[in-house]
Amino acid sequence: MMRPSLNDLSAFMAVATHRSFRRAADELGTAPSTLSHTVRALEERLGVRLLNRTTRSVSPTEAGAALLGRLHGVMNSLDEALDATAAFRGSIAGRVRVNAPRVIVGYLVREILPLMAERFPNVKVDLVAEGRLIDIVSAGFDAGVRLMETIPKDMIAVPFGKPVSFQCVASPSYLKRAGEPQLPDDLSRHRCVGHRLPSGKLYRWEFQRAGEEVVVETDGAVVLDDEDLMVEAATKGLGIAYVVNWVAERPIAAGQLKPVLSSWMHGPERMALYYSGHRAVPPALRAILDTVKSAPDQ
Repeated sequence: MMRPSLNDLSAFMAVATHRSFRRAADELGTAPSTLSHTVRALEERLGVRLLNRTTRSVSPTEAGAALLGRLHGVMNSLDEALDATAAFRGSIAGRVRVNAPRVIVGYLVREILPLMAERFPNVKVDLVAEGRLIDIVSAGFDAGVRLMETIPKDMIAVPFGKPVSFQCVASPSYLKRAGEPQLPDDLSRHRCVGHRLPSGKLYRWEFQRAGEEVVVETDGAVVLDDEDLMVEAATKGLGIAYVVNWVAERPIAAGQLKPVLSSWMHGPERMALYYSGHRAVPPALRAILDTVKSAPDQ
């Protein structure tokens, strides 16, 4: 039997992973008809059906799933071997597309991109700020950044950076005027800065202490969809805001904001860069993975 080429196997992997000839063709930059012909020729060469095809769907057969599982490790090992030659051919170049919530994009710009620019100056990082959870593969992204607990189980996650937690904060002038809440239920008597999610719904504030969990639906005069603006609204005395801890660090240190309900806040969580393990890791993605792995936790 003639050994299949790397292009034949890559074509099969793309179709089997996306379960679509069209999406696989978009990824590989070819025509769906060309991929269909390539996969059929591969099946004939191996003497076994690899894909079940209908007019509406494509899915791996038992043999196809077994081959796909083996190829993942082989392709990743091959990619690592090729990346090892980077020191001999010059610097790594390319583009990596990353999807992340807006507040985490800010962190990447401050903490990760300067390291990338120093170590991999020829790698272009295309960051897209998006609050809703998406399928990064079908949306054409190389990687995403989310809190660990929100990352799909079939993805490979690389934790990095300082732990993330949430804080309720308000200006000293507001607390002097309205008093400081002692319990989450006290928020019903306070002005709160609302957080609108990408879905259009208002975010419900979550609290926890000694095993007791409390969810509060706030009703404030100001509703925003950007955490930096929420912090700014709180510093102006417009009410209490519920935000990621690092967004409020500087105004807290400057005395512009004060944390409240601290004993009711959830513990810190890790954020992670995640990517699909069902495809080879391109050099540009490998570069940002290596960078976040080496970034110091703070």
